[in-house]
Amino acid sequence: MVKNLVGKGPLGPPLIISNRNAQGAFDLQAILDPRKEKTVVAPTMADAVKAADIVFTCLGDDDAMRQVAQEVSDVFNLNGKLFVDCSTVHPDTTHHLADVFTKAGAEFVACPVFGAPAMADAGQLICVLAGPEDSIRKVRPYCKGVMGKANIEFSGQSCSKATLLKIIGNTFILNMIEALAEGHTIAEKSGLGNENLHQFIEIMFPGPYTAYSGRMISGDYHRREEPLFAVDLARKDAKHAQRLAEASRMNLKDVEVADGHLSHVQEHMGKKGDIAGVYGAVRMESGLTFEN
Repeated sequence: MVKNLVGKGPLGPPLIISNRNAQGAFDLQAILDPRKEKTVVAPTMADAVKAADIVFTCLGDDDAMRQVAQEVSDVFNLNGKLFVDCSTVHPDTTHHLADVFTKAGAEFVACPVFGAPAMADAGQLICVLAGPEDSIRKVRPYCKGVMGKANIEFSGQSCSKATLLKIIGNTFILNMIEALAEGHTIAEKSGLGNENLHQFIEIMFPGPYTAYSGRMISGDYHRREEPLFAVDLARKDAKHAQRLAEASRMNLKDVEVADGHLSHVQEHMGKKGDIAGVYGAVRMESGLTFEN
């Protein structure tokens, strides 16, 4: 997302980059802006917030985002600032963030995104915006055409509606991967063959289905050093979905099955585990090796 904010965003002053790991911010600047013409690095989040009018945040889990919100709101008067959170967090956390930031004088918009890292690099994300209309209007110029290819807007609705959609939407992705993993496993064991099934998927389900199918049969799910969608984050999202289901007095059986397979991916691959590794877990469950 930062790449496209730097390259296509309606920036005036340079974009301020901050990371909880300070070196990570300098490394990103070296890749995106080696001449340091369009970006500056802030040593801390507090430094970044102090100098910015619009602050985009994207952190890995709820606790981290809550901590950052509390830290900056305790230090600064946030009048005139707009916070845009792109993290995938529980709707309750989004509600908490909105409360913390607005009580400190700031505006707040939730803007989680759908899309794999390659889509983020290409500016092809789907941005989900929720919050006050006046605040969303200020964020739009940075979404469709910059970070993303399309917006889904819940203007004038609770900010938590955006992360509610994000969590429910991610169950579709998890269910898709579970279906592909089981499909490819039975295709191999029944004698149909993975390539033959992949042809069907390419024609019937182009897009994400085909991309994940390709990752499975190529062995990408167990060969890469860095996961595209880390298993730890996938399980966090699955737990959020199960909490939502419990509060709604229902069960998400598909998510429960997939989360069980994700736990096996964690055991087998640790931090390198990727959501597509569900294929390896289903293979093992079916008497095959994890790696194809």
